[in-house]
Amino acid sequence: MAAAILLMGPTGAGKTDVALALAGQFRVDLISVDSAMVYRTLDIGTAKPPAAVRARVPHALIDVRDPAECYSAGEFLTEARAAIEASHAKGRVPLLVGGTMLYFRALQSGLADLPKADPAFRAVLEARAREQGWPALHAELARVDSAAALRIRPADGQRIQRALEVHALTGVPLSTLQREGLKSAVSADCLRLVLAPPERATLDAGLERRFDAMLGAGLLEEVRALKARGDLGPTLPSIRSVGYRQLWAHLAGGCDLAEARRTAIAATRQLAKRQYTWLRAEPGARWFAPTAAGPPDGLVDAVGEWILTHCKA
Repeated sequence: MAAAILLMGPTGAGKTDVALALAGQFRVDLISVDSAMVYRTLDIGTAKPPAAVRARVPHALIDVRDPAECYSAGEFLTEARAAIEASHAKGRVPLLVGGTMLYFRALQSGLADLPKADPAFRAVLEARAREQGWPALHAELARVDSAAALRIRPADGQRIQRALEVHALTGVPLSTLQREGLKSAVSADCLRLVLAPPERATLDAGLERRFDAMLGAGLLEEVRALKARGDLGPTLPSIRSVGYRQLWAHLAGGCDLAEARRTAIAATRQLAKRQYTWLRAEPGARWFAPTAAGPPDGLVDAVGEWILTHCKA
């Protein structure tokens, strides 16, 4: 297992700017931990660092999939492990930054060895969901995997689909397989940093302004271009990303722009709430409040001290 720095936080906390500042001070390689930034052309709504910035400071695991493709936590773990090993091979320190907490959990605890997605089976489930609704399939999941059903919301189609798929393909409940974890990718003494306002309300106040800024920067046009491709749809993980799915619904005639904006902001705040729940359970994490003047001094000091103690770089 490899030494690494984990910079975690809720959406909109300023993690990317802090990571870039750290890259200017230390011999670190940035590795994205974001399930939406993996998709090419999803730029504005993911707050992806601009191409010019990434040309100057490379970020691994950004733009590694087409929006028509799926990307699993297992694929992330495999590719993140390779990026971490490549960083160490160069005598540098991997700095993993993002807000997809499932991915951070996979890095530290490993994942079960699960089967690959089955497109035909998923198509059947999606057709049933359109007829019966995801809560009905959630009830079915409760009968075959009650432990997974307790963790998954009745409206969370993506996770219900995966749990039913795994059970159908293996005959074993997903919750059982998840207890048989694979090797983690980072060492137990990795540096865990959380960048987040102590109170969620402080973050929530800025998320509306952030989404409006994305709209002003052309997010609706970005979603319109994705829709115009003709090979994408609202069931794909890329289009289900927060902000994208609400604007997609607007462009499909499901609601006006004002309603899409309102629901997108609400969904972003709900995402932040879930991220805070994960983060508060993160063992040994050191919390820092964002500042307008750049990285918190204590955070920079923590990185410097940890590198001196744990790394030869």
